Amino acid sequence: MNLRNDSQHLIYKVACRIRIVTYNIHKCRGLDGRVQPARIVEVLRKIDADIIALQEVLSVPGKPERDQARFIATELGFNSCLGENRRLHGGAYGNLLLSRFPMRNSENHDITTEKREQRGCLRSDIDLTETTLHVFNVHLGTSFLERRQQARKLVGPEILQNPELYGPRIVLGDFNDWTHGVASQLLCAHFKSADIRTQLPRFRTYPGLLPLLHLDHMYFDSTLKIQRLRLYKSRTALIASDHLPLIADFGVQDALTPQRQLELTSASRN
Repeated sequence: MNLRNDSQHLIYKVACRIRIVTYNIHKCRGLDGRVQPARIVEVLRKIDADIIALQEVLSVPGKPERDQARFIATELGFNSCLGENRRLHGGAYGNLLLSRFPMRNSENHDITTEKREQRGCLRSDIDLTETTLHVFNVHLGTSFLERRQQARKLVGPEILQNPELYGPRIVLGDFNDWTHGVASQLLCAHFKSADIRTQLPRFRTYPGLLPLLHLDHMYFDSTLKIQRLRLYKSRTALIASDHLPLIADFGVQDALTPQRQLELTSASRN
């Protein structure tokens, strides 16, 4: 049974409110040319998000400025998983997901197109109260044709439309799509969009100091209710990376399966 489409068997209720941020940290290299993961940690602490999606993260064992994934996760005390897209400087390079909540499963999907830089979509299944939130951390390519092929892979049955996934989905990251092109159109056909162009007076996120382009996006299932959307700007954030963090506060609804409904009913009777 495809639980995602079998809505008559689901009961929804408001479960919790969570804060989610997407942030391309540019290998922790700031606009001053310095590689300082501690600045990224400072920004993330101020944001105080529950789930964090980072792109362009380097993980080379050794010094903190090179083993950025471990350093950031340790400093924040978050659960984490890294999706390696390629090797760089003798270590892993890709997307990082961090969560206050338990992370049950994770998988890095290869969305690379021929003769282009290796790209990935990192999925993590995050346990909330009565439901699982499926978070997809994405970094698409810089070519229009590349993004079009990657978007088609994303919305296919192996990644976003996987019938084995149960629970609300959110797709976020650096889409390199500032023209509302095919990638945006395909995702908007399947999800709601946290569209900062309609919700914020200033909607560009790149480059951070003088934003000219809107590259960072969030797409989500209708069972996630967006409550607030904003760009985070501080003196540190404006210099720590070439992107600005995009933050959304969501109300998350539980989707109770028939089995879970039976469990809760039996427990109440006892």
